[in-house]
Amino acid sequence: MKEFGIFCLIMVGMLGLFVASVAMGWIGGAAEVAQKEFGAGELLRKYEWFKNASAALDEKKANIAIYAKRVDVLEESYKGILRRDWPRDERERHGQMSAELVGQKAAFNALAADYNAQMAKFNWKFCNAGDLPRGADVPLPREYKPYILD
Repeated sequence: MKEFGIFCLIMVGMLGLFVASVAMGWIGGAAEVAQKEFGAGELLRKYEWFKNASAALDEKKANIAIYAKRVDVLEESYKGILRRDWPRDERERHGQMSAELVGQKAAFNALAADYNAQMAKFNWKFCNAGDLPRGADVPLPREYKPYILD
């Protein structure tokens, strides 16, 4: 009977060690992921990606305005004339410029969607005015919306 009690005590001890081992593995795994995702180097990499994406979105907005202006100028020069009556090369040029404009809008929307999805994943400190890295004075926008639909 005494041997059975010792056996049970050893089994309970082994079960406790197993549970503790699993728990420590989870804690260690969580700490490893936290270090990987929130370490200084990774936060800097993410901040730089958001900064570059923000600048690229600003560039795309400017390009969209330029392309739209080109289309508007061409359409204004043929105001009151049906498009089918325009010279063929001007119709082709209008079609090309319109396609380029649509492409710029699609590229903007794709990058804005990626930016918004990445930004939604975590509460990024570098988007808060008081938590900006040294040298930064303007927080990055939390979202680039609305998307360009027309």
